[in-house]
This record gives sequence, structure tokens and C-alpha cells, in this order.
Amino acid sequence: MKKLSARRRHPLAAVVVLLLALAATGGLYAAFAPADTAQADQTSQSLAIEEGKKLYTVGCASCHGTDGEGTTDGPSLVGVGSAAVDFQVGTGRMPAQQPGAQVPKKKNIYTQAEIDQLAAYVASLGAGPITPTEKQYSPTGADVGNGGELFRTNCAQCHNFTGKGGALTEGKYAPTLEGVSAKHLYEAMQTGPQNMPSFPDGVMPEQEKRDIIAYVEAMNDPKVASSPGGLTLGGLGPVSEGLFAWIFGLGGLIAAAVWVAAHTAKAKKS
Repeated sequence: MKKLSARRRHPLAAVVVLLLALAATGGLYAAFAPADTAQADQTSQSLAIEEGKKLYTVGCASCHGTDGEGTTDGPSLVGVGSAAVDFQVGTGRMPAQQPGAQVPKKKNIYTQAEIDQLAAYVASLGAGPITPTEKQYSPTGADVGNGGELFRTNCAQCHNFTGKGGALTEGKYAPTLEGVSAKHLYEAMQTGPQNMPSFPDGVMPEQEKRDIIAYVEAMNDPKVASSPGGLTLGGLGPVSEGLFAWIFGLGGLIAAAVWVAAHTAKAKKS
């Protein structure tokens, strides 16, 4: 009887066995689930690249070449990255309607899903700037004051200190920043589209880009950046203001002088 009772299992033994089984199952899941997830992501990315190549062949290959190597009508896209595609196509600049000194912004003809597919294909041609996440370009919590200093130092020479844009050489121009989304502002600083220099993270950290975005959004907010003088004249600075004063101010003085002279002559005759 003593031997039989000695061999009797402890009441907690079944619980221990169950926990060990669950641990083993969890270990197996941890071992195999990440691989399955990675494989699914890879498959999804491959499908996006495949669909993007189809869109590229129809809308882009005639100018940029069948493999993105570039032609006389368009530059190479090897190494421009997904951020450049998201900016250029997302703002409607690409596909371009016609060649010129600068490709203007226009209505976008692609959905965001199609833009993502195009970006995936072009990114597969060579490493380049990656499309930013919302966390990277969100102006929430950014330093607007520091953004203003950075903007005046790096951007105002072309875009004007109010962000209204301005003329450059040979028919080129810096576009207005009014109505540009935070994402596209970030991508423009990342990639340096057309005549704009690029500001990679090594030159301008992510936080400074967010500060500039916060400043531009505040500058475009009529409640924050109202003009105390009334008419802004486009915010283009002393040239436009001086021209306005010359034409309307001097013109008004001349008209007043002519009126006074005419009425004085009539008074003498009477």
C-alpha cells in the first residue's frame, strides 16, 4: 500500500504539464509566425511592384525608359526612391503634360493605391528616399518659432518669406506653398524636386523638417497670419509694393494735379 501511494501523482502535476504544453505551443508559434508574416509581406510587396510596373509601362516609360534608365525626354529614375514618386505623382506633376522649363502642379490622375504601387516599382530599381510615415511629417508638437528661423534661412530666398513663391531664372519658379500637404512638404525637402535642393536627414534632421512644416502651416492659417495692413499684394515683398505705389500712388497724384489745373483755368476764364 505504501508503494502505491508513493507512486500517486501530485495534484498540481497536471497543471504543470498543461503549462509546459502551452509554452511549447507558444515557442512553436514564435518560431514560425514571424516567418509566415515576413513571407506574406514579401508577397504583398512583390505584387505591388508587379502592378506598379504595369502602371509605369503605360504612363511613364515613354519618357523615363522601359527600365527607368532615362531618355532624352526624362531623367533616370534609378535611385530616386519612393518618396520622389509619391511627391511627383501625388501633386499631379507627373506624368507631365508637355516639356518645359518647369513641370507645374496639376490635378492628380492616380489613386493613392496606384501611387503606392508606382512608388514600390521605382524603389525596386535602386535605393533612395523612402516615403515618410505620418509620425515623421506630423507638425504636432513641433517648434513653430524654430521652423520660422529655418524657413527664412533655407527657403525664403526662393519661396518668399511668406511662402507665396517667386520667379527664378530661365522661366523657372518656386511654387507657392499654400495648400501643400505636410506629407508633400516633407517629401520635397527629402528629394529636392526640380530646382529645389534636397535636405536629407544628415543635413536637416527629421525634427527640423517638422518644425518647418509647422511654420508653413501656421503661415497659411488666416487666423494666425492675418495681414494687419489689409491688402497683402501677394506677399511678394518691396518690388510688388513699390510697383503698386508707383502706378497707383503717382498716377493718383498726376490725376489730382490735372484736375486742379483744369478747374483753376476754368475759374480764371469765368
